[in-house]
Amino acid sequence: MNKSILWNKVYGSLLAGVMGDAMGAPSEGMTYQEIEKEFGYINDFSGAGTDDSAIKLILCEAILNNNGYVTADEFADAFLNNKDNYYSLFYIPVRNMFHKLESKLSLPVYAGYGNMQSSSSAMSITPMGLINACNPRQAAQETYDVAGLIHAGDSTFCRDGACAIAAAVAEALSPDATVESIVAASYQYLHKQSSIVMINKIKQVIALAYETKSYEQFRERFYQSFLQDIISDSRETVPCTIALFVLADGDPNKAMIYAANFGRDSDTIGTMIGGICGAFKGVDGLKKEWVQKLEATYGQRQENSKGVDIKAAVPDHAQLADQLVDIIQKKAEDTKACLNRIDALMQ
Repeated sequence: MNKSILWNKVYGSLLAGVMGDAMGAPSEGMTYQEIEKEFGYINDFSGAGTDDSAIKLILCEAILNNNGYVTADEFADAFLNNKDNYYSLFYIPVRNMFHKLESKLSLPVYAGYGNMQSSSSAMSITPMGLINACNPRQAAQETYDVAGLIHAGDSTFCRDGACAIAAAVAEALSPDATVESIVAASYQYLHKQSSIVMINKIKQVIALAYETKSYEQFRERFYQSFLQDIISDSRETVPCTIALFVLADGDPNKAMIYAANFGRDSDTIGTMIGGICGAFKGVDGLKKEWVQKLEATYGQRQENSKGVDIKAAVPDHAQLADQLVDIIQKKAEDTKACLNRIDALMQ
């Protein structure tokens, strides 16, 4: 495919997100010791991903239906439009949000209040980073609204985790991005006081990654000091994702394998790290056999990677990349028009 660098990066992020999700699904909820006993070492994937990928597609629908300008309201509309397709995959806080919307108990901007902690926002948020390419601050700001649909109030740190992932993806699309700049972007655009829990967690876990310099040593130390009560808590998954990105030096293939063999919420860690690394290295940075395997399923109904009794048609992610690139270009034109008006005022 003779496509632009931007398209290559967007497509890489979409594909690696599905791959990381699917690769981590079999080991979700297990410890790394249990994974070693059960699987040895996971280094491949099967299936169409899990609820992580399903909700990501719902978000993409909201983005495409609204020309790239999406809030909690548009995200809510897309959820309501996909009940028949994905409801059985929704996790507790997503179901809580959905029932509030469906029964008109809450407006979308309030539907996240009172919902339990999870990674349901962060795991699906990559598209918000993609459509704000090279602008991590804007990605974080727009995501704060969108992610509030599922998490707000006491669990707002989960919303912060989504902002961190979106900002990292936006920075990863930059032509001059580095591992260091992507890591910095993950926390520097969060609220300095209101997001301090997530900021501190990310910094502490990154420091551990730089200190250990070893995947195995990091994993052991992380288990000793940073596990939360539930495996899907964003205070665990998001910092872990950023740290594994560091340890893999941004390599998507290595990073996804690290996630799958890490255990805990391995599919969520896998899809988030795949989204970041894929945006950083592009589709050309992914194993060709993995790309070909996923592309061969486009349009087919595939089993969910968790073994849930549901089959969903795999979308053509190349076509989705085309559509998202169009959105990015449209938003860039809007930005240029705004800058031109400011320039006129400076005369």
